[in-house]
Order: sequence, then structure tokens, then C-alpha cells
Amino acid sequence: MEVTTIGIDLAKNVFAVCGADSSGRVLMRRQLRRAQVLSFMRGLPRCVVGMEASGGAQYWARQLTALGHEVRLMSPALVMPYRKGNKTDRNDADAILEAVTRPSMRFAMVKSVAQQDLLALHRVRAQLVKSRTALCNQLRGLLRERGVVVRTGAAALKRSLPAALADDSSELSGEMRELLCEMSQWLRTLEQRVASCEARITRKFKHDERCQRLAAVPGVGPLTATALVAAVGNAQRFRNGRELSAYLGLVPRQHSSGGKTVLLGITKRGDRYLRTLLIHGARSVLFHTKEPGPWLEQIHKRRPLNVAIVAQANKTARIIWAILAHDRPYEKGYVSVKPV
Repeated sequence: MEVTTIGIDLAKNVFAVCGADSSGRVLMRRQLRRAQVLSFMRGLPRCVVGMEASGGAQYWARQLTALGHEVRLMSPALVMPYRKGNKTDRNDADAILEAVTRPSMRFAMVKSVAQQDLLALHRVRAQLVKSRTALCNQLRGLLRERGVVVRTGAAALKRSLPAALADDSSELSGEMRELLCEMSQWLRTLEQRVASCEARITRKFKHDERCQRLAAVPGVGPLTATALVAAVGNAQRFRNGRELSAYLGLVPRQHSSGGKTVLLGITKRGDRYLRTLLIHGARSVLFHTKEPGPWLEQIHKRRPLNVAIVAQANKTARIIWAILAHDRPYEKGYVSVKPV
């Protein structure tokens, strides 16, 4: 019997490998150094290779796919129930081998280098925005300690900071003024870097026809369109729009038993960044449109504000699936809203 299924426990240097035949009988267990993995897998016949969707998994998935293997990535949370005994590299590889053969297992998508490049650009921008927010809050806190109160918001801070530094009647010492000037320069640098990332994202947006079609959806702009196209890839892997919504964590959690269905808040599974973009876009549909539509208006009248916003985000995700999966333009005639 030859090996048909492989489970690999990914690591930085030492990889645990477990192989089984078509009947599920384990035929081998190995420990491989990082440099040995590709040569070892090259010597095997075409196999189903299971790996956890952790750090470095996308790289190894592309490398092994190029060798002719079928790679299936799984969430570590779904693999954990199959582990027997203590947590060791060998037991983890056995659990991966067991999990990858389950008919009901859900698998993550293997992304291309271009997809990861675009997602990396979004991640860098998000980190820069987070750093900018932290710096603004620190500036505002330091000023308040010296009796200078600044309104919330980056724009209000930038307007008030020069006047606060020029005011000789405040308790700002010379050393503090010098420090605040340096921090102001850091803030300008961060804003320039954020603008640079957004310009690169806009260039990607203009050269992708799928992103252009998504931008016609109310509340979807260059950020949301490029992030979703890069993250979702082939939308036909989702059977319907609800599966995409579930992938993004926009569907309700259930706590049902005894024939009684209880729906809770959204699951918040999947990528929080994508979910945040869709919710911000849905908020713009509600607040920046004169006529959001009868469906959204009815929900807004019956349910709390945030429930209506998340419902619109769920609807937007389903519309995006239809556009990407069926390769069609957005047709419904909404007025323009503030995109995200």
C-alpha cells in the first residue's frame, strides 16, 4: 500500500509528518528539517496534504501544489478535537491526518502571491492607522495634563496643536513644547505613510475589473473592494451568499435545543478587518443616503441601530457574492453614498 494522505504539523524548523494509505492505516511518521520538506514530498506520489492554516501555511500550500499534491488547509480550532493525548508535534500531525479525511471538514482557501501582496498592503495600512490613533490619544492626554483640552478627533487635534504650542500662558514648559513638536512631526509622517498605502491600494483598485464592479454596490469603495477580492479569491467556492456572510462572521449565532431556535448576536468569525469594512460601509448607506431603501428603513424602524447596520452589511456581503460568483455587474439603482 502506498501513502495517499499526508498530515504535516508546520513549524519554524522541525516539521512532523504523518502518512496513511487509502484505508486510513498509518504507514509512516517522520520528523523533517525545513530544508528536507520539499525533497521528501517530491519523492511521494500525488497525495492529499492536510495542514493547519497557521503562519507560513500559504507558502507551503503553493509549494506543494506546484509539486502536484492536493493541499487542504484547516482551521486549528477544527483540528484540535481530533488530537489524542498530550500536545506534541507527533500527536498534532496525527490529528491533522485524521481531520483532513473527514467529509464534513471545512477548508480554508489557498491564496496566490498577488492576493497576499494586496492583503499585506491592507494590513500595513491598518497598523499605521492604529499607530496614528494611539499617537493622537497620547498627544491629547499629555496636553490635558497641562490644562489644554482638545476635542476628540484627529482633525480637531491638528487644528488645536499649533495654537496650544504658541500659547505662552499655558503650563507647557520648553521641554514639553519640544517633545510635542517632535510628536507632531511623527503624526505627519504617519499620515504621509497612510496616504501612500491608500494611493497604492487605489492603483490596484483601478486596474482590477472585479473591484470596479464591486464599487457600484452602495457602501463599497476601493478599500472594501480590494480587500474582499484579495481575501475571497474565487467566490464560486461558496455555494451561496449566506456562506460568504458566514465566512465573514455576519450571521447570527445559534443556541438551539429541543426544537426551540434561539438566535444570538453575530458569530464574529473570520476576518475582523473585512467585517469592519463592511459594517462601516453599511453605516454610510444608512446615514449618507437620502433614501436607503424600504428594506433597510423597515429594519431601522423595528430594530436597534446597530442591528440594522449589521443586517445591511450582511446584505452587502451577499450582493458581493452574486457579483463575483456570477461575473455580473451591480444592477439595482441606488443613489451614491459615502464609500469605504
